Amino acid sequence: MAALSGVSVKTASRALSGEGYVAVETKARVQSAADELGYRLNRTARELRRGGNTSTLVGLLSGDLANPFYSRLASGLERELRMHGLQLITASTDENPEWEGRLTDSLLERRVRGLVVASTMAEHGHLAAERRHGSPFVFVDRPPVNLTADAVLLDNRGGAKRAAEHLLERGHRRIGIVGDLSRLSTHQDRVEGFAEAMEAAGIADWREYLLEDAHDVDKAERAVLALLARDPAPTAVFTTNNRITTGALRALRQGGGGRDTALIGFDELDLGDVLGVTVIAHDPEEMGRHAARLLLSRLDGDEGPARRVVLPTRLVERSTTAPR
Repeated sequence: MAALSGVSVKTASRALSGEGYVAVETKARVQSAADELGYRLNRTARELRRGGNTSTLVGLLSGDLANPFYSRLASGLERELRMHGLQLITASTDENPEWEGRLTDSLLERRVRGLVVASTMAEHGHLAAERRHGSPFVFVDRPPVNLTADAVLLDNRGGAKRAAEHLLERGHRRIGIVGDLSRLSTHQDRVEGFAEAMEAAGIADWREYLLEDAHDVDKAERAVLALLARDPAPTAVFTTNNRITTGALRALRQGGGGRDTALIGFDELDLGDVLGVTVIAHDPEEMGRHAARLLLSRLDGDEGPARRVVLPTRLVERSTTAPR
């Protein structure tokens, strides 16, 4: 590249890195040569040569990028980090613990300043050494296990309990529950919150209408159709995340008794207001903003105890739970 632009290697390096003492015409000539050769400056290597960890990169490990929840969380996180000169790298684990471990190692090898993790792992003690060496972690949506680290979570139990109470107040007693992967803490907390309301109402057999591991839209649709085929069928359905709610809507729109089945879902979903779906809503972007602020405080030298922020949920009542 230096030869192509007719300058020395040192001048070419200065021109591409934006350092001073390089004429405007020379910079343009070097950039033109770089474009022709497809060359891009390796900023990470450059920063490491200068010494210390001065990367501007922050990693986000999300559970499943097909879920709009994570794109909204990333949006709130990225906007907050951007104001402080940091850039976000996002990777999806597809809810695979082994893949999460590999991605974590890969991002740490790239010298990211910190990691924001929506973890699918059962425990996180293997990260303790990295934590001791100064790499800050912030867990979102799901808490760390066997690791002391900051976390931003939802009031999953309270939100699910309110969903059950809402259906009970409308006279429903046979309520189907269609849930995500049974190993996830978010799913477990939501089922426990739902159970608390049902048992307080004296409904002991609620588990007969519980179906788990409906992780995607198609599995959720099949699960709801299976519930509707039971005798007696549930008069209402609670879905534990937005993708499951989408699958439930498909099933309920297929006709039969499902058209008269009430529906409430955890998480807002696209066009939920247009479709009239009652939901337990929250703000994923706010979760991202909180995570960014916790991470930034650690990068600024805060060595205080781990903090846990629990964000509220709210019931948004629409037509799918209206009295019939």
